[in-house]
Amino acid sequence: MQAIILAGGFGTRLAPLTYTKAKPMLPLLNKPMISYLIKALPSGTEIIVAANYKKEQLEEYFDANGINAIVNPEPKPLGTAGAVKNASRYINGTFMVLNGDIISSLNIRKFIQYHIKKKAKITISLWPVKNVEQFGVVDIDKDGRIKKFVEKPLRHEAPSNLINAGAYCIDYEILDYIPDGKFTSMEMEIFPRVIEDGLPFYGYSFNGYWIDVGRMESYIEANKILLKKNGLKALIGENCMMKGSVKESSIGNDCIIGENSEVKSSILYENVKVGENAKIENSIVGSNVVVRKGAIIKNSIVGDGEIIEGNIENKRVWSKEMPKGYPKKQIGNVVRNAKI
Repeated sequence: MQAIILAGGFGTRLAPLTYTKAKPMLPLLNKPMISYLIKALPSGTEIIVAANYKKEQLEEYFDANGINAIVNPEPKPLGTAGAVKNASRYINGTFMVLNGDIISSLNIRKFIQYHIKKKAKITISLWPVKNVEQFGVVDIDKDGRIKKFVEKPLRHEAPSNLINAGAYCIDYEILDYIPDGKFTSMEMEIFPRVIEDGLPFYGYSFNGYWIDVGRMESYIEANKILLKKNGLKALIGENCMMKGSVKESSIGNDCIIGENSEVKSSILYENVKVGENAKIENSIVGSNVVVRKGAIIKNSIVGDGEIIEGNIENKRVWSKEMPKGYPKKQIGNVVRNAKI
């Protein structure tokens, strides 16, 4: 079976981190985000990564780690369905589609087995939410067959509390629904047509954890979830000098945390130098950053190579020019109709 990992977006909501790194390469517990998806795939799965922006970083990572994956470039943003059709030459049967920035406890083997058991044409993963008013939920029968999607219903009118969780198992014939070379949404265009045509379309709900690592807050939350899952209060990389305190955070390799400094609920990339009496909280700090003595960083994202003095709160810190070709607003693969 093939698995297509959608990794073609710019990750604009996590800029300036994504000015220098492909979003799938952003670290969680000091490992690239995409590595967690690859690890979750059943043995023998053929991996196809739909990528564009900074795809060479993905290629270098796969080569360096002996990962047999095809990086399939998108000539332009094609949407979730368009990216799949663009990779169709590698598909020879039932296949998976996975959003590259979803971290979850989905058991992919059981998910595939469910799809086969139901003789479905499409099966999507589902996750329960409390605030249904903010999402698109599914209208699903007792057998798990999805009848329709309902966008942002009132709580008392919601047919369920289950949202599209960004993993799909799809039969080969569904490729015929997708036009060539055109920006097409799997969620907004293809799924409704398949349901309207009466083809078996099922949902698979699961327990554990699920998070869309699309914003600073969810990125930090994903890091905390993985720390807890691994029984860790914090993760310290190799060759670090730690003289301060670190809680619910991950620290990259070759970092220095100065005396009496505090790092809480944060992610620090490699080679970050934190001076004495500094505080970093609910923040993400890029590679090769210097945090001066007594500086405070809260609820902020600091790009690679910055020097921080004084207090920074609710900021995105980037003192250099924006990379050429980087968009000023979000474009590319919007994977779910679940979250707007």
